[in-house]
Amino acid sequence: MADASIPPEPLVVSESGPSVLRELAQRKLALLGLLITLICVGGAVFARWLAPFDPYEQFFDGLTIEGAPLPPSETFWFGTDLLGRDLFSRILYGAQTSLVIGLVANGAALLIGTLVGVTAGYFRGVIGAVLMRFTDLMMAFPALLLAICLAAIFSPSLWIVAMVIAFVNWVQTARVIFTQTSSLAERDYIAAEKTLGAGYGRILFKHILPHLIPTLIVWGTLGISTTVLLEATLSFLGIGVQPPIPSWGNIIFENQTYFQSAPWLVFIPGAAILLLALAFNLVGDALRDILDPTQQGRD
Repeated sequence: MADASIPPEPLVVSESGPSVLRELAQRKLALLGLLITLICVGGAVFARWLAPFDPYEQFFDGLTIEGAPLPPSETFWFGTDLLGRDLFSRILYGAQTSLVIGLVANGAALLIGTLVGVTAGYFRGVIGAVLMRFTDLMMAFPALLLAICLAAIFSPSLWIVAMVIAFVNWVQTARVIFTQTSSLAERDYIAAEKTLGAGYGRILFKHILPHLIPTLIVWGTLGISTTVLLEATLSFLGIGVQPPIPSWGNIIFENQTYFQSAPWLVFIPGAAILLLALAFNLVGDALRDILDPTQQGRD
């Protein structure tokens, strides 16, 4: 009979970094997602050097005689916006805003969700019941409506928007982590560790959290797309990142009145949002299938 103090293999199958990369390289859709992600990240990181113009500069010749935006041309690759600013430069700098909020908000949401889920799943009892009922309460509110209310209460800025998004996005992570932690906490080797006098810290950091890492990687990747879309929605509604700071959402918000006469002002940032969200979803789905084969093929 196996020693009950020896922990079993993780519930979620994890692989080494090189092995995961090899698996990703064999999936065409995952490679496409990685390529799009790298292009977006590269454009954001090197925007200062790639942007042909200052994203805040209003060009005297950036509008027609009638005061309308210019269409794409050799000078202005993506055309100009309603104030005569170069749209290509603003798209590059807007990628910085979207990715920073996506990473910060999603990282904070993962941290909150993990803390709540692990605490409720391991300790259970009154503590677990209170935490999970609070999670249920948060899930009862429509995420967008709650984000709009919070963003309206606080003065919108890049970091406030990131924290608002994190506050409405942690509940799904908490639910998943709670379920896995509850299952792990009932294992015989956990009971054996407690009998041998192991403290909460040793059990949580040595036997619980390592099993949750693959799940957090997958949820972290998939969550960025949700965060980017929510940030764009808030900015489009005028309660996200405020102009003149460029954001893909507020670029659409500023130029929506020119939807018919200058459709590139809406289609180009909209396509950027769609492609980035799709890219992270493709990579996240592939990581889910690789790290947890039991979920393969499920939507």
